[in-house]
Amino acid sequence: MAPEIIKKIDDSGIIAVLIIDEVKHAVPVAKALLKGGVSAIELTLRTPAAIEAAKVIKKEVPEITLGFGTVLTVEQVKAVVEAGADFAVAPGCNPAVIAEAKKLGLSFAPGIMTPTDIEFAIEQGCRVIKYFPAETSGGMEHLKNMVAPYQYLGLKFIPLGGCNIENAGSYLESDLITAIGGSWVAKRPLIQSEDWGTITKNAQEITDLIAKIKSKR
Repeated sequence: MAPEIIKKIDDSGIIAVLIIDEVKHAVPVAKALLKGGVSAIELTLRTPAAIEAAKVIKKEVPEITLGFGTVLTVEQVKAVVEAGADFAVAPGCNPAVIAEAKKLGLSFAPGIMTPTDIEFAIEQGCRVIKYFPAETSGGMEHLKNMVAPYQYLGLKFIPLGGCNIENAGSYLESDLITAIGGSWVAKRPLIQSEDWGTITKNAQEITDLIAKIKSKR
């Protein structure tokens, strides 16, 4: 990942994972998150609206650090770059996808769950890596044990999958974590029902927790 993108993600501490079904919701949800202090998002490529939603956010809410998730193919890498993505992540380590991201200059974090995954990601030049699925893989305890042999390399991780306001602290207190990813901040039903107030409240809650943890370092 590019140093400036790493810094933006690290400064945010949280990447809100979004599933947007209608383009009209893109700007309001981005603004609701920003109002609560969350400046980094991951738009999952699980709906037809994702690419257009990203373009609108990029144009109208430039303060947002815009990422894409569920990037599974070379074609999707090309599409998210054209949409103006700042970064992208994937659930696994696909060599073709990593190579295309590198070729196009896209900051990319592949997904890992095992030491073998980590070694493959390292071989591909990745130093910021997605840890997925975090909670069902063993959470922070599993990550610490798994990363011990590689810690001298300065790897940083973005845990996703099962992260929430209750367990966020267990991840954020570790120097291994650059930011956590979570869909609880702006759940799909909240976006669909246009409940921007609750989204802002959730964003503020996690932002306050992040600030509290960082103040103790």
